[in-house]
Amino acid sequence: MQSQDVASRPAPASADPVVDVERAEAALVEHYPRLVRLAYLVLPPSLGRNRRVVTAHSLTQRALPRGRASSTSVIPAQATGREGDPGYTFLRLRVLRTALEAGLPLVRPAWPKRSQLPPLLPQVWGLRLFPRSGGADELALDQRLSALSGPARAAYVLRGLEKLPDGDVREVLTAAGVEDVDDALDEADAVPAQYALLDSPEFDPCSLQARPTDLMRRRQHLRAALAAGAALLVCGALLGLPGEGWAPDGPAAPSYAQNPAAEAALDPAQLTKVPALAWQSSARTDFSVWPARGELTGDSALLRRALAVWARPGETVTVSATPGTPAGGPPGAPQLLYAGTIDTARVVILYDGLRIARYAEPTDGTAGAALDFSRVDGASRAGASAVVLSRADGNVRYLLAPWVKRAAERDLLKPDSGAMDLTVTRGVTSPLASPVSQRTGACSSWNVLQVTDTAGTRLLTDLAELVPARLTEGRPGAAVDVTGAKALHAWAPYSCWLGALRSAGVRAVNSWTFARQTLPDGTGTADWVCTRAETWRGGGERVLAQFRTPGTAQAAVVAKAENVSACGARDPHVLAGVLWKAKAGDWYLMAAGTRDTGSIQATGGVDAISRGHLLEARTKQGAQAKLKATLENGRSINGLQ
Repeated sequence: MQSQDVASRPAPASADPVVDVERAEAALVEHYPRLVRLAYLVLPPSLGRNRRVVTAHSLTQRALPRGRASSTSVIPAQATGREGDPGYTFLRLRVLRTALEAGLPLVRPAWPKRSQLPPLLPQVWGLRLFPRSGGADELALDQRLSALSGPARAAYVLRGLEKLPDGDVREVLTAAGVEDVDDALDEADAVPAQYALLDSPEFDPCSLQARPTDLMRRRQHLRAALAAGAALLVCGALLGLPGEGWAPDGPAAPSYAQNPAAEAALDPAQLTKVPALAWQSSARTDFSVWPARGELTGDSALLRRALAVWARPGETVTVSATPGTPAGGPPGAPQLLYAGTIDTARVVILYDGLRIARYAEPTDGTAGAALDFSRVDGASRAGASAVVLSRADGNVRYLLAPWVKRAAERDLLKPDSGAMDLTVTRGVTSPLASPVSQRTGACSSWNVLQVTDTAGTRLLTDLAELVPARLTEGRPGAAVDVTGAKALHAWAPYSCWLGALRSAGVRAVNSWTFARQTLPDGTGTADWVCTRAETWRGGGERVLAQFRTPGTAQAAVVAKAENVSACGARDPHVLAGVLWKAKAGDWYLMAAGTRDTGSIQATGGVDAISRGHLLEARTKQGAQAKLKATLENGRSINGLQ
């Protein structure tokens, strides 16, 4: 981790800054969608939308430095951002430089630059990829940008997407090799400053639509491939005549043979429909005991369409799945949870023991149908409390478990405001505001679903998936649901960082105040909080270490990690540090571990050691350090990075 000064914002470098590859890789993973969008907007539109998408991803993935390994971990600053991250600044410059090179004309006899040639990777065979279409304003802006030169497009994008002042834009363009920066800025002034449109899906190369390539040419190639394959099969059969058991499929039936389980998965009459009160006598309390609800559970045509699309979605169907969730057809007849009309769509919710599948189509036809998957195997009573039925106009509706007696809406950022009851009709809630569309930097509220049943009250949050994530609080292994004023106030400063966990397959999020540290200038006590998100797939766990000083509304994330056991039930230990600036202007290295930490040592730019689970050392702005702690049982742990 590299420390970054809280009180200052570094200007863009005029040359490649020295950035270790680990820091650059972390910045690339965190800001990948932003960097790809930057490359896509700067690349010349003459490449075509498909090649612009593939080239944007290729340039961004090739932006990592080579041969700059470093074993020194650096402590991040109290407040972070893209402009305060030298790794992001370095990558942005590399992406911008190669995107501008890609628009240069090929001049012989000079060798072309790599960015001017079609990318080797990534490649998608048989499909053309392009971003989703925006409105008339986005189309008009795209046409105006296409008329600009590459440097002018880059100037416009740096102003609008990166929010850089003209002074910083000049430095970045100069570092990227632009010869006449003033002309580029003047040319960019000719385009109206519609900067908000740059965040539109029209310019998002990470959210794509797919269409086939030239089908006639593909058929010709396919016939040639089939002829070659037939020749190979004949040769293989001749070679296999002397012996037995050479066939790779063994006793399997031919590929065109009918399969009873596959046929049952397409028959609405075979759908499992659980009785309404089955959950009261069942030993299980998960999705398998949910009854079939909704006014269209008897609509065989709708159910047949939903099953057919699940088995083989067409080109016009938008398909999405949470990480680690297979998107293939059901292994047999699934269970029907819901079929009905919600807002302006007909919705079908199905469950196959591993996944929840939601099929939605407009009420006036089938064009624009969508199919979404979410993995839910091993769901407990708490994890199977609700499923998202629809999202519309910034609101979300839930289908509740049959054991839920009451539902309410609560704002996590306002723990004293109380909960507002929701109307529940045959298991479907009235609309409540969803935080899905909010951004971390503009977070003014975070509305969650509060459900109550005979087992207690719990909070669930929408993270852009079919199943909301459960919120808990306390030491890992002994965490409890967020209920009561103390737990609600403990969650409030950290709620907005839930936005960093969207669409990650998150099952539950726990917040744990693992240490409190008195500030050296006597201004109060700071809280050290570890937020850990567990996933349905059992991998990809995300951990955030946060530092909050008195008087601040929100905490600052000082460390991030993925696929680590720290701060979890298997390893309830964590060590994190931050550079903190006192009101008098002095800088300190502040670090904390769990209470069973015997000592903490800082090396590198800061040389300090402390007994106990807290460390405080006077240092300088921009200092770098590596943290290591020894637990009371003798085990050593490293600082979370």
